[in-house]
Amino acid sequence: LVCVGRAGVGVDNIDVDAATERGVIVMNTPSGNTIATAELTFTHLLSLARPVPEAVQSMREGKWDRKTLSGTELFGKHLGILGLGRIGAEVAKRANAFGMKVLAYDPYLTEARAKALGVTMSTLDEVFVLSEYITVHMPLTPQTEGIVNAAAFAKMKKGVKIVNCARGGIVDEAALVAALASGQCGGCGFDVFVDEPMAKDHPLRAFPKAHLSPHLGASTAEAQENVGVEVAEAAIMVLSGGSPANAVNLPSVDSQTLSSIRPFLALAEKLGAIARQLAAPGRVEALRLTTFGTGSDQGADAIARSIQRGYLRGIVEGVNDVNAPSKLKALGVEVQTIRSSAEADYKELILVEALLAGGKSVSVAGTVLGKAQSARVVSINGRTLEFVPEGKLLLIENQDQPGIIGALGTLLSKERVNIANMALSRTGGANALAVYQLDTAPGAAALAEILRNPAIVSAKLIDA
Repeated sequence: LVCVGRAGVGVDNIDVDAATERGVIVMNTPSGNTIATAELTFTHLLSLARPVPEAVQSMREGKWDRKTLSGTELFGKHLGILGLGRIGAEVAKRANAFGMKVLAYDPYLTEARAKALGVTMSTLDEVFVLSEYITVHMPLTPQTEGIVNAAAFAKMKKGVKIVNCARGGIVDEAALVAALASGQCGGCGFDVFVDEPMAKDHPLRAFPKAHLSPHLGASTAEAQENVGVEVAEAAIMVLSGGSPANAVNLPSVDSQTLSSIRPFLALAEKLGAIARQLAAPGRVEALRLTTFGTGSDQGADAIARSIQRGYLRGIVEGVNDVNAPSKLKALGVEVQTIRSSAEADYKELILVEALLAGGKSVSVAGTVLGKAQSARVVSINGRTLEFVPEGKLLLIENQDQPGIIGALGTLLSKERVNIANMALSRTGGANALAVYQLDTAPGAAALAEILRNPAIVSAKLIDA
């Protein structure tokens, strides 16, 4: 199994943890039902303003209740929108067309985006205090669960009307029932609930002003076709070796960001592999992954996954970007990721540090250079040197004295091992560090003979 695609947003019916453990990509289709959900939201808003459902029922009963079925206009009213993602933005456009005053709360909303949508950036309390209507369009997370609770209702205008076509649980259902009973909430339009299907004896069913629909957000012919096409295209992309779209168990990276970081992803995997081999045979307790530069957080997350995949390469089977973090955790290796704004020697730099038992550590850093976007290692254990991380690498630390390079060349030539390139780091007085790029790997006997040279402190063969 390579991937699981969900033709919709929610993945509650997929064991994402089990899929992640096995390296299976789980994808959803968040954009296919955007218009359908936005229109349903506005259907609820209009029905709360003008009691059309009650009027229809009244007419079926043979009544003519014009006086008791009077409503209000949406024009000029404040609509508070919690979450200005795809659906929230579409609701804002429709609210503006109705002449509503739109207040928007979203921690990730920029002023430029708010201006483009014609909404007023607001705090959560401002939305609660000022709005006659509130609609939620957030994902259900530990931060958003119950964000509209009893304390929130207490801040709202008496008779406020609230709509939830996002996820059950964002509005505290017990608090909503109490607010409807007291009149603090003048009506609600709900399409989603904590438990679905909704229990027959759920207290919300008892309120005439509670307009409830059975999770119809994506239930249009157009939305079903859209999500079907979208999930098929996503599966084709993954199965043909492309980058997954809308993966819920991978960092989400847009195409522009992916294009800019692709050379760094390849470098990151190499750095992870080198760091593990530098640390051997020591026991690694933690990996500290630091990215320097102006890249996005999404790009940094993807780079961190590549480092972890590279670290596990050769020691764990079936590892990929999806399950690398869980497999490292299973090995007892803590992963620390840092996005640093500190000035570095290079515009963009990746630093991988392996923290060992006993307080020791090893490190390797790299960057991408030139128009060719060529990967380069630029330091090992804090020592500056530059080389292309490819093939067999022989790391030699030796006393800085004449004859070392000649002795190594002679010994390797006996083994018919060709030196393709070398990089040298000298600090003046201290030991020198050299990296020899080899066409083939020398045998164990040759490595043992190298170490018998009293001027050589250490020799380590690394597969990049």
